[in-house]
Amino acid sequence: MSPEHHEWQRLDGRTVLVTPLVTAGVVAGAGLPTLIGLLGDMPLRQALAWVLGGAALVIGAATGADYVRWRRTRYRIGPERAELHTGLLLVKRRSLGRERIRSVDLTANPLLRVLGLVQVRIGTGEQTEGGESALELDAVTRAEGERLRTELLDRSVGGPPGTHREGVLAALDPAWIRYAPVSFVAPLLGGAAAGGVMQVSEWFGAQGEVIEWVGDRFRDTTVVWIVVVLAAVALATGVVGALGLWIEMWWNYRLEREPGGTLRVRRGLFTARSVSIEERRLRGIELVEPLGVRLFGAARVDAVATGLAKNGEDEHADHKTLLPAVPAALAGEVAAQVLREETAPTAAARLIAHPPAARGRRLRRALMISLTPVAVLALLGVLLTPVLLFIAAACAAVAVPVAVLLALDAYRSLGHGLSGAYLVTRSGTVRRTTVALQRTGVIGWTVRRSVFQRRSGLLTLIATTAAGAGAYGVYDAAEGEGLVFAAEAVPGVLEPFLESVGRPPGEW
Repeated sequence: MSPEHHEWQRLDGRTVLVTPLVTAGVVAGAGLPTLIGLLGDMPLRQALAWVLGGAALVIGAATGADYVRWRRTRYRIGPERAELHTGLLLVKRRSLGRERIRSVDLTANPLLRVLGLVQVRIGTGEQTEGGESALELDAVTRAEGERLRTELLDRSVGGPPGTHREGVLAALDPAWIRYAPVSFVAPLLGGAAAGGVMQVSEWFGAQGEVIEWVGDRFRDTTVVWIVVVLAAVALATGVVGALGLWIEMWWNYRLEREPGGTLRVRRGLFTARSVSIEERRLRGIELVEPLGVRLFGAARVDAVATGLAKNGEDEHADHKTLLPAVPAALAGEVAAQVLREETAPTAAARLIAHPPAARGRRLRRALMISLTPVAVLALLGVLLTPVLLFIAAACAAVAVPVAVLLALDAYRSLGHGLSGAYLVTRSGTVRRTTVALQRTGVIGWTVRRSVFQRRSGLLTLIATTAAGAGAYGVYDAAEGEGLVFAAEAVPGVLEPFLESVGRPPGEW
């Protein structure tokens, strides 16, 4: 790094243009309903004057504040520390040791892309009282962002030993979009679209007209058919939305291994994103199979790594995703490449089945969840009207078989085992996950046993780690076998518990 790069530097001056443009869009969205409301009490010219004057005031204030922020923001990347100073009255100073930096992520929304700028987020993955310890540069030129990313992640050492290639590990296949409509996003977006229509119509005082228009379309139609048609329309809308969201998130996708041992994910149609994960922080992978995606033989690959954001903010929630939903065989191949293994541990491990008592627990839980609302409806039917009894019967006829099928699938999904340097655990039905975790990355075990588990000879083992979610479970394993598995996976941790395996379940 040249000496001039050690000096304090400003953000790119074009970042000041972003605020007035964004504010103008927000003001325009709020100004139209405001204008319509004012027209009821004053002439058009006067209403326009009020709205435009208010818009100019808001845009000017926002632009002035952002200009002050730009003038008062400096950053410096020195030999030992990355520093950021910002603020006028309340000056904030952030400083990160170069050796603690674990991620440098680049993001550019459409406006920043037009201006040739990127937001740079330099993180350590450590949690503080105010959230994750990180510096955010908003914004610098694309070339400066790439320079910072390359320099701050350069450890001048090679990656882990292995024969797997560097360069592109996976690239976008447009055929993957077929898995977007079967995700849980589609019905959620459909419901959100229906709610949005009703909310917007209420803003303009036209909600009654919308409801009346829908009612006219279904005159002389049974209630059941109305529900079916409206649900189908909402679902179709959600499917279209899911396709659009997938294109925005995953277009231009590439997963690369860079020299020095860094995995880089690049993606995004309008908002470009670049996420980097050092391989030395990688502790395993997680194969995620939501129910709809799994029915079509697909899976997603997430990284189990230290230093990833854990603060729950939506903008960082997808930083761990290495591969979107793809055919399961391809997901296994990419997982093996990421871990530098010949075969993915999630496929190579021979998983141990859990005892029948675990199936009974899931069946009882499923029946309780499905029959509780049925019982409430039946009780109300006895007290109020017999119509509710028919509704309760219909709900039971649908909910009970579905609950039983899901419970049986959840039991079949249970499993755990060892595959070389990894322990593997699988669970879930609506969202089945298979985790391959480095055995050396496990720092402890937590053993849990409820009263019902003790009676059934079961226990739950929680592997504690500094990576990923922080804890991964082996649920409802057989008492003796589960403890032996934990002791074999991570020797020297659970030996005191093994001394109690021969005792009756209630005594330890």
